[in-house]
Amino acid sequence: MQWLNAVIQGILLGGLYALLAAGLSLMFGVMRIVNLAHGVLAIVAAYIGFVFVNNLGVPWYLAIIIVIPIMAVVGYALQWGLFNRALTKGGLAPLLVAFGLAVVLTQLLQEIFTADNRRIDTGTLATDSIQVTDTIYLGLLPVMTFVVAVLVIAGLQLFLNHTPLGRAMRAASDDPDTVKLMGIDNRQVYALSTALALATVGLAGLFIGMKTQFSPTYGDLVLIFAFEAVIIGGLGSLWGTLAGGMVLGIAQAVGAQINPSYGLLIGNLVFLAILAFRPQGLFPKAVTT
Repeated sequence: MQWLNAVIQGILLGGLYALLAAGLSLMFGVMRIVNLAHGVLAIVAAYIGFVFVNNLGVPWYLAIIIVIPIMAVVGYALQWGLFNRALTKGGLAPLLVAFGLAVVLTQLLQEIFTADNRRIDTGTLATDSIQVTDTIYLGLLPVMTFVVAVLVIAGLQLFLNHTPLGRAMRAASDDPDTVKLMGIDNRQVYALSTALALATVGLAGLFIGMKTQFSPTYGDLVLIFAFEAVIIGGLGSLWGTLAGGMVLGIAQAVGAQINPSYGLLIGNLVFLAILAFRPQGLFPKAVTT
């Protein structure tokens, strides 16, 4: 039962990783940008949620409604003001811009909030659980996170496949030159894509802040988890990202069951094995299909 419990907990943890990685996968699928600021942007969302919940007394569920559009606006502004210009330079420019943005945001968070650990107050939500058997309990917050992750990824996939804007995003990814000839402004499409990606990042950041303590430098670890989930699942594949998150979560949970200090190590070893023997990921599929 202990091993079964570890696998179940790993699956639920994978939901958080998939939610984190969805925005990263979307940006790469549409614009071929590996956003190195992804992790710290999730932590920015966590701090915004912390301010609203802990300092202003806003209920956590209302904070979600507030933070998501804020992060969407931030994403739109960043794409329009930074990444669109970097894309015209080609090569490593978008990667370097994202790296510089991550450094600046981390330092800014440290100046504003100091290096102290914080956590979003959710009352009993963080400790409430659902009893499955005599020995297996599912935390209410991890279950909620997993369900939200599945719904978000399903929603993104439906949006990309069945809406005019989603089709424009896929077209801009496939052939940006032809899209221009059809009168579609790639810059606008990219900005809306990043707004959507950062809305999901904001949601993930809030769940991180509710689940565990975080600090300005926690974004580095968040970026690693998101990147590993994307690579394991397959670059640009949303459903693959969910699978990759679950594989990573199970590996960490089983490793922690063997020895508490082995969790991250086993997860990283699984990531390296996938990278070595199946670099295209377990479920390679373009976001455009």
